[in-house]
Amino acid sequence: MSDRKFIIPEYGPFAGMRVITSGSLIAMPFAATMLADFGAEVIHIERPGVGDTLRMLAPFAEVNGKKVSTAWAQDARNKLSLTLELNLKHPEVKELFYGLIKEADIFMENMVWLDKLGIYDEELLKVNPKLVIVHISGLGNAKFGGVPSVCNRASYDMIGQAFSGWLYLQGFKDRDPVVAKPYMNDFVSAFAALFGTLAAYTTAQKTGKGQVVDVAQFEAMAQYMCGTYTSYTMAGQVSERSGNASPAFQPYDLFESKDGALVALGAFGPGVYKRCIQALGFDLEYFNYKDCSSGVEAVASPKGRELNAKVVEWCKSHTAAEIEQIMEDAKVPCSKVNNAKDTFENEHFKSRDRRRRHHRLRHRPEAQRDPGQGLARRPEHGPGHGVRPQDRPRLRRRQDCRPAREEAHLNLTRLIRPSLAKRDGRPQMRNCHEFDEISANEHKRTPYEYCIA
Repeated sequence: MSDRKFIIPEYGPFAGMRVITSGSLIAMPFAATMLADFGAEVIHIERPGVGDTLRMLAPFAEVNGKKVSTAWAQDARNKLSLTLELNLKHPEVKELFYGLIKEADIFMENMVWLDKLGIYDEELLKVNPKLVIVHISGLGNAKFGGVPSVCNRASYDMIGQAFSGWLYLQGFKDRDPVVAKPYMNDFVSAFAALFGTLAAYTTAQKTGKGQVVDVAQFEAMAQYMCGTYTSYTMAGQVSERSGNASPAFQPYDLFESKDGALVALGAFGPGVYKRCIQALGFDLEYFNYKDCSSGVEAVASPKGRELNAKVVEWCKSHTAAEIEQIMEDAKVPCSKVNNAKDTFENEHFKSRDRRRRHHRLRHRPEAQRDPGQGLARRPEHGPGHGVRPQDRPRLRRRQDCRPAREEAHLNLTRLIRPSLAKRDGRPQMRNCHEFDEISANEHKRTPYEYCIA
């Protein structure tokens, strides 16, 4: 653990890691959220009077008469927020920001045009030689290669899907491509950024030398395209849209059930194929793997098309529940296509949640609390680490938390600039409510968030 004093309780494998973030929406903030879930102290810088753009993303939920973006409520969990107009051309802002950077391990951003704000990697590394700097953009940072004007383009999730070639493959050949939702490329980029961040952090801790990480959304997406690029470079083939079905093996598609539901059913490889055909009650000798599922030619052959027609007919004669049960017994991958309500109310989904919570309650040490303080603290090591935020011990009721909340704001202010710790006897730290109807921190109600929101 670091000797620095932290605002949040100690928990999880990343306890002692401090992350400063600046930017908005999904890819970068979600990468930081995952670090926060496992104990990192994440301080998110938002623009005064505006905040993170994700706060404005519909739909909204009403909580105690106030509105909050449901996306913000989920993805902004476990992070601290402060407002600062991040333009280092103003000396006071530069002093404040450098004060944060000096006490941080990681700086993550997705603002792209940092030079306009006076933010340069070289200067940040002078302030903190062990700092890990993570840039997340649609088309990459020109310092790491690429056409500068293209690197300088603005981007969204859809742009990364389009540029990478991923979008071209989604949907049916005779129709326009379909954008993968929700924000597939943003979340893929977040995981790429998380991996790069942890690799750089490990190196910086070992060597004492700071690192700079460049994550381009289109490159992150390209990693998930299987043999698309090598099919072109090695075999001269350009992959095309093929709908939900696989052109190379079967069955692998969405099938309509007797009760009108869609069921995902797949069998790849001779072993699973054999179990599937037997579960369907078909003649395995006639519909053998070589003739029907061993490659593109087999699937497209007359017998291959005959098999597909029989699978479609079979599914229409069974309910979704019956299909799932038959395939479960045969050990063949299968699932009804669920919406959020179906999944959330599914007994398996609920049972997993209860089991995890029961396991953590049985195996974690009791939280250690300071008398008179609202902040819960965990031992530095032990099975209590890595638990979900909602499973951590909660604070007292909100009306009892004012002293701890004021102290947390004061600590954050001291971290930024000691001379601004108090003015007129009150901490000078804006909270989320100054530019949002309700803060996601309050909505999620995890221990330290009570004190910060």
